[in-house]
Amino acid sequence: MKALASFFSEFFSDLRAQKMRAFLTMFGIIWGTVTVIVLVAFGLGFQKQSMINMHGMGESISVLFPNRTTKPYEGFGIGREIHLTEESIDIIKAKSQDVASICPEYIRMETPVRFGKNITNPGITGIYPIYEYMRNIIPEAGGRFIDTLDVAGRKRVAVLGNEVKKFLFGDKDALGQTVFVGETPFKVIGVMQPKAQNSSYYTRDQDRIFIPAPTYTAIFGTPYLTDIIYKGNDGANTEEMERQVRTALGEKYRFDPADKDAIFIWNTADFEKILMYITVGFTVFLGIIGSFTLGVAGLGVANIMFIVVRERVKEIGVKRAVGARRSTILIEFFAETFMIISIGAAIGFIIGWGIISASRLVPIRDYVGTPEISLPVVLTTILILATVGLAAGIMPARRAANVDVVECLRD
Repeated sequence: MKALASFFSEFFSDLRAQKMRAFLTMFGIIWGTVTVIVLVAFGLGFQKQSMINMHGMGESISVLFPNRTTKPYEGFGIGREIHLTEESIDIIKAKSQDVASICPEYIRMETPVRFGKNITNPGITGIYPIYEYMRNIIPEAGGRFIDTLDVAGRKRVAVLGNEVKKFLFGDKDALGQTVFVGETPFKVIGVMQPKAQNSSYYTRDQDRIFIPAPTYTAIFGTPYLTDIIYKGNDGANTEEMERQVRTALGEKYRFDPADKDAIFIWNTADFEKILMYITVGFTVFLGIIGSFTLGVAGLGVANIMFIVVRERVKEIGVKRAVGARRSTILIEFFAETFMIISIGAAIGFIIGWGIISASRLVPIRDYVGTPEISLPVVLTTILILATVGLAAGIMPARRAANVDVVECLRD
């Protein structure tokens, strides 16, 4: 304990004697720590928000769009248009055991929707109840989504996207009100909660109006689907599932299953993996930038410690002459280096926490996410600091431990 107290006494005595040098040395560590914390925190926040935005359209779903053939098949030429019906759903279910949930979708963009004098042209979407869970359409409190009774009765009920509701009703309550889709009245039974969505097809969910699929076909008279949404079982091979779907539809509608243009499938799970790799790489890149800043600060600490060793050569010689071991000298100077880095790091953590807390007050969440000092951020910073401390302290400490006693006393 006496040796430890003596060490701290000498350390703080040196800091007081060399205030400017100590400040400049610690400033590099402080600034480097702040840089690592802030950059990595923003990187992880951006990564997390990107995943949230991606899941706004649905988690690991695939969207199937019918198109035109580009390969001849069984006497049929190219350019033949493929039309899908609700019968296609049963065909896919029968041929692919990996498909866990599936929903047909009708979309129409050119029919106006009005309430009073307000008129807009949203994406009118005919769907079934399972669509709510597959596409993360969550109604606000007090409302509901379309259910099986609405479908069975071909009821004229509608769920509004939050931006459609805002345009038609403003701050007024839309539930229970009647909107006109073309000239057909629909009762509003729900309004979608606002959600982050960085990808979509045709239009974003906030700009849609959702109605029962049978009601849609009865009003607009179309037997053909716009697209089909499906989702596989947990752990299902998405490539194999896609092959099964193409094969099943190819047998029914007479096109080459290898003709990927005849049926275009947007697999969001694969897109999600690519996005994850990009955001992880971006976070690592930010961490490397912060590490360079700390590395430069570590060089500054090492240089200062070399100067300290030079200044205390006589002291080292006296300690060695009275019996101090090389390991004792090494540990002493190594500990001083870590003390400087630890104090600078502690101050840097406090400043970094303040910057991150202040950034949460800026409305940038939907774009770059919410930075936070999480466990990965702390562990990453500590690991980098430990590496910098080891690199900055080992050479000066070894030099102090290896000085010649006779030369020290002669000086």
